[in-house]
Amino acid sequence: MASEREKMAAGEWYCCLDPELDALRDKARIAVHSHNTMPPTERGAMSPYLHTLFGAASEAFLEAPFHCAYGFNVFLGQGVYLNAGCTILDTAPVRIGARSMLGPGVQLYCADHHRDPVLRAEGLEIARPISIGADVWVGGGAIVLGGVTIGDGAIIGAGSVVTRDVPPGATVVGNPARLITPRD
Repeated sequence: MASEREKMAAGEWYCCLDPELDALRDKARIAVHSHNTMPPTERGAMSPYLHTLFGAASEAFLEAPFHCAYGFNVFLGQGVYLNAGCTILDTAPVRIGARSMLGPGVQLYCADHHRDPVLRAEGLEIARPISIGADVWVGGGAIVLGGVTIGDGAIIGAGSVVTRDVPPGATVVGNPARLITPRD
């Protein structure tokens, strides 16, 4: 029988109230706390604990405060910048391409809870990956839901809620985010 972590990794329904998953979230909380409380002159681009927690982080810069659920599903490309208050609920892989910038308060949510209230109360959720291409700009306060891919060079307007894929070079705004014609 598959563990809850294995179900999560396979994109199947799993119980988030599992002891193994609790322990992994605790490890992430410790690394996040280290990053958020370490003086910037000592932590540099990110605290060493947070850097070792991530799946990959190539010269990325994370402002404090920052939050992630697990960390091992976070993959940051060269020169990625996350402004203050970013949250990544990385129950599935979150890949952010080189030179992409996330404004303050951006939230990336891979976890989706069950629609049935009884099953939701039992902790059932499913994990869907998020992929953000290179040279993407995500405006402050935007939310990106699981299962979304954002193409290279796209712009996500501040406060937008991205529920569908965004083509390369596109600009989307609103809730739900919709394509707009760029102004010159």
